[in-house]
Amino acid sequence: MGSDVVIAGGGPAGLAAALSFAREGWHVHVVEKAPLDVLKAPSFDGREIALTHHTVHWLKQHGVWDEIPAEAICPLETARVESGRLGGPPLIFHAPGQSAEAGEGAAGEPLGYLVANHLIRRALYQVVSRTEGITLSCQIGVTGYRAGRDDVRVQLSDGRAVQARLLVGADGRFSQIRDMAGIGAIVHDFGMSILVCRMRHLTPHDNTALQWFDEKQTIALLPVAPDGGMGDISSLVLTLPPDEIARLRVAEADDFNAEITRRTDERLGLLRVMGNRITYPLKAVYAHRFHASRVALIGDAAVGMHPITAHGFNFGIRGQETLVRELSAGPGDPGDAASLSRFEWRHRRATFPLFTATNAIAVAYTRDDGPFPLARRAGLMLADRLAPFKKAVTRMLMDPV
Repeated sequence: MGSDVVIAGGGPAGLAAALSFAREGWHVHVVEKAPLDVLKAPSFDGREIALTHHTVHWLKQHGVWDEIPAEAICPLETARVESGRLGGPPLIFHAPGQSAEAGEGAAGEPLGYLVANHLIRRALYQVVSRTEGITLSCQIGVTGYRAGRDDVRVQLSDGRAVQARLLVGADGRFSQIRDMAGIGAIVHDFGMSILVCRMRHLTPHDNTALQWFDEKQTIALLPVAPDGGMGDISSLVLTLPPDEIARLRVAEADDFNAEITRRTDERLGLLRVMGNRITYPLKAVYAHRFHASRVALIGDAAVGMHPITAHGFNFGIRGQETLVRELSAGPGDPGDAASLSRFEWRHRRATFPLFTATNAIAVAYTRDDGPFPLARRAGLMLADRLAPFKKAVTRMLMDPV
């Protein structure tokens, strides 16, 4: 069997890369360990993805945006950052053209768009499934590879071997392809876990995302598009020590609702859980290198961000886009070493500053001892007064085309 590119991993980054490579005329073989039904109809995994304008533009260009139900897309008008109950005034970012007065709608474009992760994954699969030049093999993994001067031989778990010119690792934060290539990674274990679920409430969310660094907990409340039911819906992202998250995951619904309402200071009124509560360990990953001989890393295999920035998915889209653009500008070989080096340089420049800053902020804003609470309060007050800073952060959140 022969292909130009083999992609290990059929998640969002892998499927997006397949579309980008196919558009350039290269034949792509995607191998994914999960069953085909999981790609066709992925289940709700609790994650609401904040999409930047650049990502939405890419999704539109490749026909993916039209596969997402319009009624499931929630525009994000305002982002609000707070630090504890005594942390001083919040830091607020409005969409351009929006009045600073709370509750007023945006006159122009929103900061971004929030869409459930499973809907994006389903939309990507639907486009991939009808795109020529893409072969998709499910319930199959990569067990090894051997890179030569002109090609790479990829061994699959079903005993087959695929001859290609590039192997792409899009297989997550704990990438086996990265390990096979001998590429190390920075793994920052925050020693915390995350619980995500949807909560219904009567108080309007006003299309506002809240990031709240409270004492001994971090809370995000992300607006979700209405479903026709009573009240609004928000996605809760709660960060606590693993034992506390484990307790809350199995708590009775009434007890869970009461505790989350208390933890959020009733700012959205009584909160009622909808559906499953899903938990994840909180770890950030950054690969030492993004490529080896005839191997490239994208998505979380390259950069697995702390969710505080909501940029992990967007970096995944931008990374594969950068990879394909640099390879297309090269001599026509998708495994060209010089082109892979240019990809690494560009993607590292785009991701490393935010990765390091995010980890530093996450540590500083989750410690309540010593000078940290006072420093957080002073930092937010100073940032709120610096118009150029707020403008730069707004631009980063939106990532305009």
